[in-house]
This record gives sequence, structure tokens and C-alpha cells, in this order.
Amino acid sequence: MTDSVERLYQAVLAARARDPAYSRTAKLINEGMPKMAKKLAEEAIEVGLDAVQGNREAVILESADLIYNLVVVLSEAGITPAEIWREMDRREQLYGIAEKLPKARGDGQSARPIPFVPPLKIRR
Repeated sequence: MTDSVERLYQAVLAARARDPAYSRTAKLINEGMPKMAKKLAEEAIEVGLDAVQGNREAVILESADLIYNLVVVLSEAGITPAEIWREMDRREQLYGIAEKLPKARGDGQSARPIPFVPPLKIRR
């Protein structure tokens, strides 16, 4: 999957130079981050709704749209797929699986102790 996401990322970067009249990606990028973020949120909602309805095929199709829109947002934010995979690897090393970081309890303390790991340096 990482290769597919990287190829998509490179295609999105290349689309920046295309004419927005002929490229949906260029048009979306041209509309700015608010529009890109809105499209990302819409796709996430669609995936969730289709999952609740048990519509497997729609979840697959909408998930592809979600990943595409996530890559568009990441490209605009100057974040590479490699940075995301490094964070996933870091979490896997900490918890054994690449899971979401634990939430804090009501007293402000984490539900599980989180060892200090220096943040990754982000290159832009």
C-alpha cells in the first residue's frame, strides 16, 4: 500500500502544474485548503455511513476517495507519505501495533504511560 500512496502523492504533486479546467486534482488544489479539507471530511463521513449500513462495496470505493483526498491535503500541507509511515512505525514500536495514541483520563493523565519519544523532524 505504501507504494500506491507514494505514486498517488507524486501524481498529485504533478497535477499542481496542470490546467484546473482539465484536471480535477489541479482544480481542487487551486480552490485552497478549506475546500480540500471539506472534501476530506465528506469522504470520511461517507466511509463511516457506508460501514454502518454494511455496504462493503461502497466502503471500498469511498475509502479510495478518502485516501485520495487525504493525499491532496497532505501534499498541500507539505507532509510526505514517508512521514506518516514513520509515525505509524513509531507507534508500532511503542504499543506493538500501529494504533492511535491513548486518550487522557479525566484527571489529565494518560490511560497508559506514554514513554517519551522525541518528535520527528518535519522537512518542508
